[in-house]
Amino acid sequence: MSEIIALTHCLVPYLSRTTLRQLRHMVFALLCISGRVTTLGLSRWTESGGSYRTLQRWMHTPVDWGWLLWTVVRVHLLDRDGVYLLAGDEVVVSKAGKTTHGLGRFYSSLAQRPIPAVSFLALSLVDVKQRRSYPLRVEQRLPVKAAETGAPAPKRGRGRPQGSKNHVKAMPFLSPELTLLARLVHATLQIISPLPVRHIVLDGFFGTYPATWMVRDTGLHLISKLRHNAALYLPYTGAKPRRGPTPRYGDKLNYQQLPATALVHTVTDGEVVTETYHLTVLHKDFPEPLNVVVLVKVHHRTGKHAHAVLFSTDLSLSAVQLADYYSLRFQIEFNFRDAKQFWGLEDFMNVSEQAVTNAANLAFLMVNLSTALLKPYRQHHPDFSVLDLKTHFRARRYLLETIKSLPVSPDDDLFSRLWHRFIRLGGIRPPAHLQDAA
Repeated sequence: MSEIIALTHCLVPYLSRTTLRQLRHMVFALLCISGRVTTLGLSRWTESGGSYRTLQRWMHTPVDWGWLLWTVVRVHLLDRDGVYLLAGDEVVVSKAGKTTHGLGRFYSSLAQRPIPAVSFLALSLVDVKQRRSYPLRVEQRLPVKAAETGAPAPKRGRGRPQGSKNHVKAMPFLSPELTLLARLVHATLQIISPLPVRHIVLDGFFGTYPATWMVRDTGLHLISKLRHNAALYLPYTGAKPRRGPTPRYGDKLNYQQLPATALVHTVTDGEVVTETYHLTVLHKDFPEPLNVVVLVKVHHRTGKHAHAVLFSTDLSLSAVQLADYYSLRFQIEFNFRDAKQFWGLEDFMNVSEQAVTNAANLAFLMVNLSTALLKPYRQHHPDFSVLDLKTHFRARRYLLETIKSLPVSPDDDLFSRLWHRFIRLGGIRPPAHLQDAA
């Protein structure tokens, strides 16, 4: 418990003494629990002062989670000389009940179909050097009825309307997802304002002009992915016509015959050759030029070929940087995995709005706290995992209950032997000295 008290001391300005004490009980129980992570399950692993009713009251206590998540990152995980990105994505959690706040049908990439679930939009801070991400802000996404999405604009006829003139592209219609994401980005940037962050990485769902407009409105540059058949055009480089304005769009980009001058490097891995092309191109939906990287993979033996189109609004990024930054987007998926697998995001049974918010944010707070707790262990054992960490804390809980059951206090040697036995129960990679001792 002493490590947890030291780790959460930075949260003193944002929580009352009672709320912080209850949070420490929940953190300890989360590190010990071996079954489903529910409020009732946690109460069975807490020490004195962490009853079921106490945890229930805590779940209904309003908490400023944005500051809590950022404070843990700033104090324990931040490298002042590091390079950081923001990454955003949606996580869908299946639910079987009918009364959970925000319950609706959301598309699950795991099930490959819409399922009854609750959905959360999350923002994480990605450390480029350490190649890890830390959750910063999580907010529930509510289901949207068809009438609330807005009627689509009526289609006009072909050709340019008579008498129309060139003008700045109007503000696009922002979907509820983009509106929520914009609010999250603005709130996050206000909290982390001393930290220089210039880019946000989003998946291909946000590779559209409305998403680009929203991101640029926050002062960031977007890194995302376009459709494999996106209609891209090279800038016009021909002579000025005798009559009329100079064309803006040149030849349409042919993905089967990309310009040889755009090839920046080639990597061969067995029978697969990966070619990287770097271009500045135009898209008729985007008013500004785009920094585009096309990754082409060709299988020598079969002749099959596939490509992916990455883009950014930051024209100063190199091809290597753009591809590397986009690959770091997947680090947020590891946050989702850990929150579901270890910290209760998939298991919570709360139904009210405040309780659902607290349960989800607690799971992501544990992602940051567990990363900080793992740092000293991994200095000597780089493969030390979250399961090993939970095994350590569970062993402490078993040892504490064993000592309470003994009629007399045992000697230190028995303590050591019990500890070595308990710590091996459920561990994936116990340290070598513990294996020898057993």
